[in-house]
Amino acid sequence: MTDPIADFLTRIRNAAQAKHRVVDIPASNLKKELTKILFDKGYILNYKFEDNTVQGNIKIALKYHPKTKVPAITNMTRVSKSGLRKYAGTAELPRVINGLGIAIVSTSKGVMTDKEARRENVGGEILCYVY
Repeated sequence: MTDPIADFLTRIRNAAQAKHRVVDIPASNLKKELTKILFDKGYILNYKFEDNTVQGNIKIALKYHPKTKVPAITNMTRVSKSGLRKYAGTAELPRVINGLGIAIVSTSKGVMTDKEARRENVGGEILCYVY
């Protein structure tokens, strides 16, 4: 696996399209931070970190609309890829769908959303867009 973040996003995207309730993902510290952000912003229902293996697993319960069964995550796009990294300063941080979505940014103060990075006045590598 050359890009673990792209694999993380793809597993969630595929599970949401297949209407799965839970998805298992191999754990890493960056993936745990991404999961916490998705939970805090309301894109996933719940999560659980399991340390029963050497690497560990992340179990993510996906969120759907109660009546129409439409997933809460309509799109997850990887921005900074292993072949071409995308960095942005505080002034150049993107606004996803005029603030309706989030951009997840890896900064010197940790992984955070674009709004939090603007508030902290830091820039960094733009990992992905979620909306």
